Amino acid sequence: MTNTTDMVVNETMASLSDTLVIAMIVTYAAALFLFATEAAYGRRTRLRAGRLMPVGAGAVEGHDTRIDVDVRTGEGRARAPRSVMGGIALGLTGLGFLMGIAQIIARGVAAGRWPWGNMFEFVVAMCLVAVGGLLYASWRYQARFLGTFVLVPVLILLGIGVKWLYIDPGPLVPALDSYWVPIHVTAAIVSGGAFMVSGVAGLAYLASYGAQAKQARGEEALGVAGRLPSPELLDRISHRFVLFAFPLWTFGIIAGSIWADEAWGRFWGWDPKEVWSFISWVVYAAYLHARATGGWRGPKATWINVLGFATILFNFFVVNYMISGLHSYA
Repeated sequence: MTNTTDMVVNETMASLSDTLVIAMIVTYAAALFLFATEAAYGRRTRLRAGRLMPVGAGAVEGHDTRIDVDVRTGEGRARAPRSVMGGIALGLTGLGFLMGIAQIIARGVAAGRWPWGNMFEFVVAMCLVAVGGLLYASWRYQARFLGTFVLVPVLILLGIGVKWLYIDPGPLVPALDSYWVPIHVTAAIVSGGAFMVSGVAGLAYLASYGAQAKQARGEEALGVAGRLPSPELLDRISHRFVLFAFPLWTFGIIAGSIWADEAWGRFWGWDPKEVWSFISWVVYAAYLHARATGGWRGPKATWINVLGFATILFNFFVVNYMISGLHSYA
């Protein structure tokens, strides 16, 4: 009787989990449409953006027409499109975030284990972190203008997860049945989601910087790039998320090495997954070093950040699915 009840509960929670994934995708898609509408048609409004980076961090000195800095307080007022559509979109994003939390819980109950033991669960959890980062940036930096940039990769990843990565809830493969899963994998998920937000903010920074450079030359900046906030604000957001994610990624590599020693009897074996995780670490370390070196701030450093996120994506899609190794669980 108990086994039958458990089976019914597991099936119910599995069904709920699957329904929540679809509902989450629909909700994020609606939010993306409203964010894009605000970006295209919203009225450009001053934002209290907090303490910004100095002009040397990436602005075209003396030519920024979209930001005013109070030299007495160091506070800046960036401009960004604002409309009621954006507020609704942010509310929908928050609703989707809550659905994501419920989905992960339901999936964990259905599987009877920690709810990220395969690539589908990893994708869903990483997207949840990225959306959480968007919500935080919207609160801390009034940066809901990033909604369009963040939700596009989130929806793509969720679509890939549902279409090609999905498997029914079940027990872990023996190699992953360890207490290190909630330690090592959680660090990778949280840092990966934060790197995603940083990467798209970096791309937005490059677009805004290019638009500002055009304005400095007396040219008109058209499209979304011309309506983005100042490069300083985008640069600040991108940098802050790397500062948060990099120590977690470092911890994840160290935890993975300890787990590898327990599972395979060596801390490091130059497995493709280990190699590319280390490559990502080196690229982000180079980015932070470049940020600390005045001559490499601005677009040069941001391109390193974007390259770092590209290595994360390569590690996820190519290494997991096209290269054989001890980490080939996909």
